[in-house]
Amino acid sequence: MCHFLSQNSQPAIRGDDITVKSYKVESRITSRFSHTTVKSSVVNSGPNAQSIGFNVQIPKRAFITNFTMNVNGITFVGSVKEKTVARNLYAQARARGKAAGLVRYRTDMETFKTEVHVPPGSKIEFELHYQEMMQRKLGFYEHSLYLQPGRLVPQFQVDVYIYEPSGIASVETPNTLGEHFSGMAKLTSSKDKAHVVFKPSLQQQRKCENCTTSAIDGVFTVKYDVLRDSNAGELHVSDGHFVHFFAPANLSPLPKNIVFVIDVSGSMWGVKMKQTVEAMQTILDDLTMDDYFSIVDFNHNVRCWSEELVPGSTIQVAEAKKYIQNIKPNGGTNINEALMRAVQMLVKASNQGMIDPRSVSMIMLVSDGDPTVGEIKLSAIQKNLKKVMREEFSLFSLGIGFDVDYDFLERIAMENRGVAQRIYTSHDASDQIRRFYSQVSSPLLRKITVQFPEDSVSDVTQNHFDKYFSGSELVVAGKVLPSDSTTLNSFTTASADRLDLSLQTEADYLELDAALAQQQHAFTGFARQMWAYITVNQLLAERSLAPTAGQKRKITQRILTLAVEHQFVTPLTALLVESEEAKERLLADSPKDPKQGCCAALSTSCQSSSQITAPVHMENDPHFIVHLPKNNMDICFNIDSEPGHILNLVSDPGAGVVVNGQLVGSKRVGVEDKEKVNTYFGTVSVFYQPDGIRVSVSTDRIDLTDGRNNHSFTWGATADITQDRVKLSIVKDSKVMVTVDDKITVMVLLHRVWKKHPTHVDFLGLYIPNNNQYSSQAHGLIGQFGQEPEVRVFNLHQGADPLKKEATMEVKGTKLVVTRGWQKDYRRDNKRGSDVFCWFIHNSGKGFIDGHYTNYIVPRLDSFLPLPL
Repeated sequence: MCHFLSQNSQPAIRGDDITVKSYKVESRITSRFSHTTVKSSVVNSGPNAQSIGFNVQIPKRAFITNFTMNVNGITFVGSVKEKTVARNLYAQARARGKAAGLVRYRTDMETFKTEVHVPPGSKIEFELHYQEMMQRKLGFYEHSLYLQPGRLVPQFQVDVYIYEPSGIASVETPNTLGEHFSGMAKLTSSKDKAHVVFKPSLQQQRKCENCTTSAIDGVFTVKYDVLRDSNAGELHVSDGHFVHFFAPANLSPLPKNIVFVIDVSGSMWGVKMKQTVEAMQTILDDLTMDDYFSIVDFNHNVRCWSEELVPGSTIQVAEAKKYIQNIKPNGGTNINEALMRAVQMLVKASNQGMIDPRSVSMIMLVSDGDPTVGEIKLSAIQKNLKKVMREEFSLFSLGIGFDVDYDFLERIAMENRGVAQRIYTSHDASDQIRRFYSQVSSPLLRKITVQFPEDSVSDVTQNHFDKYFSGSELVVAGKVLPSDSTTLNSFTTASADRLDLSLQTEADYLELDAALAQQQHAFTGFARQMWAYITVNQLLAERSLAPTAGQKRKITQRILTLAVEHQFVTPLTALLVESEEAKERLLADSPKDPKQGCCAALSTSCQSSSQITAPVHMENDPHFIVHLPKNNMDICFNIDSEPGHILNLVSDPGAGVVVNGQLVGSKRVGVEDKEKVNTYFGTVSVFYQPDGIRVSVSTDRIDLTDGRNNHSFTWGATADITQDRVKLSIVKDSKVMVTVDDKITVMVLLHRVWKKHPTHVDFLGLYIPNNNQYSSQAHGLIGQFGQEPEVRVFNLHQGADPLKKEATMEVKGTKLVVTRGWQKDYRRDNKRGSDVFCWFIHNSGKGFIDGHYTNYIVPRLDSFLPLPL
């Protein structure tokens, strides 16, 4: 549960033994740079010690700058340090048995999570700070705050203060939280200031009149734009730094030459392809007669709709839309050859004089996975592309979902004068693709350079830009050198449709600082922090493209110096949170996870919030571990069956779902015929009777059958497939998730062994979460525990094995002798696993499961369990 809270003396709402006193979020935006503070105050009002959580989702491009926590009067204060320094201090605290936590960082989730275990009556106050630069897209800056209090809060308030020295053109608060809160955000504004406050009362927060749950769960958004006197841009000077904003308007768009490169491999099958096609229909309609285009689609092969660029006429667009509509995804992923073909197409058009010298040429790549065919080495593809791309060409990458290597797509885009964006596989994925295209579909300028008089500035960020798109903004920042002059000048040159532009603007050194001093809610250090923010982000991009280890080390040192000086938590720094006397320490660490992309999480348990909790999982032999949440215990048992037997795991005729597993045996090399052979799950089948769909997962492949067609997928590629009410998600060489009707989920893990091992074979592990929504008719080796039995363990005593104690268990009217032992859980560590301590039931679960295990042997992989047992 997420809590965004703040200290307050108002009466508090109690629930789940946690008292939330208040919640406060405040953002101060000055000259497009925001500083956000999230505060929380909470009390453990229960009779027992428990963990109190504080989760905050932050924007993807934000840097955490501080986190403080007060627990029963002990204050923990954060400071950003080099990661190795922070980790050493953290390790010292752990070695002394003191408080220790960890923050993970991936690029998709953007979640900061902390958890503290405190005794009853404890008071905890949290305070998180983060900063980011507002990016202008489609004519607006958009500031988003993720609000998820998780409960009613008596004193709930969000404040957004905006100060723009050049003036505010427009500001609005779109109702992104839903109709329930329509009109509740109050806006006041003047020429250069705006204040948005969102302060729903307790009654207004309720989902319904008498509800005790909060309706606040989503994104609170403020959109605005600034006044621009001319196309020369705005120059702001403050605190020894400058920021130049350049966003000209009222220019004719440049003609564009665009090749759409679309992934049509098997992993795009289903919703992903449907949404891509929907987006492309609209995108193609946007083309004009001045634009030239073509389409390259690829799986293991590469096809071109047209071998040459063609004008965006009504006839050509209609033909292209038909072609897109008829694409049927299948096969592997040959990204390298597809990109080479697209570049060749642009080169050919340029050599033949088809391309207007002032036009903009670009490639738009849409893909959801890593290369599996042709050149599959990412670094080789990057080099190949760099070698053939001309300076006037740009690459824009769209990565669909989380299975794609987004870092790779970002690298090849940045290296080739473009940008990348992740497309989240939700219901509005097609809109996300369209919005991204809209941002780059109207180029207004080429070859933009922003310069300053010699000896007037230093440490200038990127000041040469390949293109400027309508509705966006170019930003250059730097330090101002001491001078006798009282003004700073900037000079901007660019090429428009039929014009060469040279623009100049100036700013007084002292004017803005004097104005900021009069503002109550302005962020006075904005220019210094914005310069550091832009510089660190550009250095991180340079570091990812550094050709040698030596260059990479130099860039790394520059990033570390800046991040520590300006207190930014980056992938190379860490936030050390210490008590006042440094006796207790928490570590906010940010390791890069390129595959998963971004999240932050501070937790004493260091446990990923995305893991499902599983009351039952099975591995080799097969071992069953049943978690009984009401009894707060784990029960283990083995099934001593034979290779070839099919065991019913879940049989739910009410929901129309059956889950069965077929056993395979270990190799019989050197094994006597009478000697027992170890058994494992070799195939797991999930059958959904209402739609006639069966998913069969084996160690070799994954089959999806609907009675008419059979679709086969390998473990070698990641894929997301949806057919009717069955969703199938394959993570390459790792796991398969099968979800039925959004109610029942099964996770199957792949375990590979050394092929030459004398006895071991590849096998499957099975995990089923405890929140599956079975009907009252559910049964099976696992399904029967949807209704948790009453269990009592007593008479604990020493067992035959001195390392394992024994006890008596009373369950279902039977008394059993049980042994304290452990089994392996491989969800988080697929190789070594983690130990789960449990009470072991002997004789294949006899007395704990209904009937005998042989009652659960069924004839086919789609067979329901005959009832009654």
